[in-house]
Amino acid sequence: MPSPEMLIAFVGASLVLAFIPGPDNIFVLTQAAMRGWKVGVSVTLGLCTGLLVHTALVAFGLAVIFQKSALAFTLLKFAGAAYLLYLAWGAFRAGPASIEGEALKPQPFWRLYLRGIVMNVTNPKVAIFFLAFLPQFITPAAGPFAPQVAVLGVVFIACSLFAFSLISVMAGVISARLMRSEKAQITMNRVASLIFVGLAAKLATAQS
Repeated sequence: MPSPEMLIAFVGASLVLAFIPGPDNIFVLTQAAMRGWKVGVSVTLGLCTGLLVHTALVAFGLAVIFQKSALAFTLLKFAGAAYLLYLAWGAFRAGPASIEGEALKPQPFWRLYLRGIVMNVTNPKVAIFFLAFLPQFITPAAGPFAPQVAVLGVVFIACSLFAFSLISVMAGVISARLMRSEKAQITMNRVASLIFVGLAAKLATAQS
């Protein structure tokens, strides 16, 4: 178990990293701004579930595969890039939501939740980041490696959940205003499409 001092330092570092603009929080911001804070929180829960997968990979040493195997890294990153391009196409084609129409009908929680999981799990850079970041806060005297990684992973997820949920609520205010303007909605959809394309390009060109 990491020491209290180590956990405090880790929480501070995790919160800073969670608020720094990156693929995950930009993804949450975009979704919440387009469809409301509840959508952002649903996607956030999916992203945090994906972080559980990456925590397990680091704890059991499987993340090394993505760091050492060019094929595994390439296959996963292109799968993630393809999914982002799919989202970009959907956002580009989307029209304004009618105030009384079906477009405002909430999407099922499971679909938004799954979207967050896929977005996170198909990014091998997250696994490699965890592999580089978490061990810095591991103390050999505090016990076995895997339990410490598990604790740090859960703490990091809690920090991400807090940060991304706050981002969702703030973006939700923007969403409420966008719903009053069809032109603003179309513009936001186009901007979201460009952001997804940019994230896809960044992921596709990432190096292990």
